[in-house]
Amino acid sequence: MPIDVLRYAAFTTTPAGGNPASVVLDADGLDEATMQAIAAEVGYSETAFVTTVVGGNVEGDGDGSGDGAGDGGGGSSGRHVAVRYFSPLAEVPFCGHATVATAVAMGDRGERDDVVFHTAAGPVAVRLSMLEGRPAATLTSVPPHTEPVADADLAEALAALGWSAGDLDPALPPRVAYAGARHLVLAAATRERLGRLEYDMARLGALMAARGWTTLQLVFRASPTVFAARDPFPPGGVVEDPATGAAAAALGGYLRDLALVDVPADLVIHQGDDLGRPSVLRVHVPAAAGTGIDVTGHAVPLR
Repeated sequence: MPIDVLRYAAFTTTPAGGNPASVVLDADGLDEATMQAIAAEVGYSETAFVTTVVGGNVEGDGDGSGDGAGDGGGGSSGRHVAVRYFSPLAEVPFCGHATVATAVAMGDRGERDDVVFHTAAGPVAVRLSMLEGRPAATLTSVPPHTEPVADADLAEALAALGWSAGDLDPALPPRVAYAGARHLVLAAATRERLGRLEYDMARLGALMAARGWTTLQLVFRASPTVFAARDPFPPGGVVEDPATGAAAAALGGYLRDLALVDVPADLVIHQGDDLGRPSVLRVHVPAAAGTGIDVTGHAVPLR
C-alpha cells in the first residue's frame, strides 16, 4: 500500500518561508527502519510519523515524561496520538516545527479538537486555531529546565563556530536548555555576529552528538521580547534549521529560569531570515516555574 507523505512548511504563511517538514498521518504498521528510510529519502530536517494511541494514557520515556505537557499534558480530553520524529540521519525525541506541521495537516483533514501528541520526550498538548485568518497550531512543551554548560564544552563549541568569548552577549549567559530536546543557547552580542555563520560542521556535530544537544540556539536579542535566531543542526545532517520550535520553547524556559524576562511574557522569534526562508515563532512564557512553554505558528502545504 502506498505511504502518503505530506509536505508542509511550518512557522510561515507562504511556501517560500518557514521550515519544511514531511508528515505521515497514518504510520500504523511502519517499522523504525521504514520510518528512517522515508525521512532520509524526503531529506527535510524532520519527518513526523503519527500512530494511534489506545486509551490516551501512554507516557513518553524521555525527560519530562509523566509530568504532563504544560496546562494540557497527558490528561487532556482531546484525541491522543503517538508521534515519532526522524531527521535524515536519526530519530529525535521531539521536533516543534514538525509538530506544528502535523497539527495543521490534521486540521486540513477535518481534525477540530485539541490533540495530545505522545512523544519520546513526553506528552505534548496541541491546540488548533485560526491566527490572522490562517490555520495555526500551538504546542505546549513538556516542563522545561536549564543546565550549566561545562567550560570545556563551551570552549569547543565556540571554536567550532569560529566565535570568541567576546562575541557573546554577557547579559544572556550560555546554558543548555531543554523543553523536549537539549539545545546549547549562545547569545551573540551583535546581529552582525549572528549573521556570519560559517562553522566546522564535523567538529560541532561531534560535540553535539557526545553531549546529546539537538541544535545550537544562537540568538540576538533585538528588544526585551524580540529575538533573531539561527540553529545549526549537524546531528541531523542539516547545516541550519530555518525554524526550530523545540529550541524556541527551550529559550522561553531559559529566559524564565534565569529571570531574564518579565513573566508572563510573549516573545517573537525571527528565524530563517539569513537563509532566505523567513519564519516567525510566537512563544508564550507562563509565570509559574516549571510549566510548559507555548509555541505558536502557522503551517502551509508544499505542493
